Amino acid sequence: MFPERFSNLPAYAFPRLRALLDVHVPGGPVVHMSIGEPKHAFPDWIGAVLGETLADFGRYPPNEGTPELRGAICDWLARRYGVTLDPETQVMALNGTREGLYNAGMALCPEQKNGQPTVLMPNPFYQVYMISAKSVAAEPVFVNATEATGHLPDFAALPEDVLRRAALCYICSPANPQGAVADATYWETLIALAERFDFQILADECYSEIYRDTPPPGALQVARAMGAHPERVVVFHSLSKRSNLPGLRSGFVAGGPDSIARIRQLRAYAGAPLPLPVQHVSARVWADEAHVVENRRLYGEKYALADRILGNVSGYVPPQAGFFLWLPVEDGEQAALKLWQETGVRVLPGAYLAQETQAGNPGKGYIRVAMVAPRDETEAGLSLIRDCLYG
Repeated sequence: MFPERFSNLPAYAFPRLRALLDVHVPGGPVVHMSIGEPKHAFPDWIGAVLGETLADFGRYPPNEGTPELRGAICDWLARRYGVTLDPETQVMALNGTREGLYNAGMALCPEQKNGQPTVLMPNPFYQVYMISAKSVAAEPVFVNATEATGHLPDFAALPEDVLRRAALCYICSPANPQGAVADATYWETLIALAERFDFQILADECYSEIYRDTPPPGALQVARAMGAHPERVVVFHSLSKRSNLPGLRSGFVAGGPDSIARIRQLRAYAGAPLPLPVQHVSARVWADEAHVVENRRLYGEKYALADRILGNVSGYVPPQAGFFLWLPVEDGEQAALKLWQETGVRVLPGAYLAQETQAGNPGKGYIRVAMVAPRDETEAGLSLIRDCLYG
């Protein structure tokens, strides 16, 4: 009486982590470095904006986002990437980008493309990519992103029969978990591949505003410069990491008008639009950059801490962007358990973020460390990791 398509899924990463660690006593005060939940302060005027608009909780919100929010999003895209979009037809507000990343598959993946369509994705990856593919009866294709490939997937190396069936391609830059950045050359290569084999790129750019020195290029930005098909790239952004507002559940999707029309139509039947007060707040937050600059400065301090504390560890790769460390170990589960039992530091085994392939699980020899806690706590946690695992 139940569908089979989700019956063989492993437990999600964090229930798996609880099962691994919580049956053991931590070896010290707990230091949370497993979940990418930002802890820096969000703008102090958020409460006032919410207070001014509380009455709007009594109204149904517009499905696609208010004109003010869509305008603020388009203004930000123009400032950040130099890309001009029509707020009426090319953007839609999201109730968290996970909603959009999932529903993009539902709205955009065809039922057939030279047979069963494939959905390409990096491995390791944000797990919603796989679930979206399975939900539309497409074949998820996991492309290992390893040290040898610069921790970004080499989609061009896939067999031609897989590429001919490709309908969608998920890609995250800056990458979760490795912190690698797709430069303009990477984007040009991927977009050219998508043009050749006629698939759409779903670019998860939620970590785009946390970086060391140079702003990561955007997929829409490069596609426009190349003169790619206007529907070739769909991008996803969020206020969770940029503005330390994960609980606001506010993001957006942007792309060609035909793609956004299909995503909007699905939302009209099956989605949950953002409450109006949240939309008012979001418009203000997208318009403000001062808090983003300060947020990036704080993460810059943590990059420096990681480089100083772990820079001598064999295989350590300084992250280019984002707030995760992808640290090499012999076995991620064993390392996470050892850390927990001996120090109380809580990290995520890399294998929990990846799928097994013929070449193995590319996350098995890693742990993911989230540098989201206050500076002193982050410094203490990184020192404990170094002394416990690499001393």
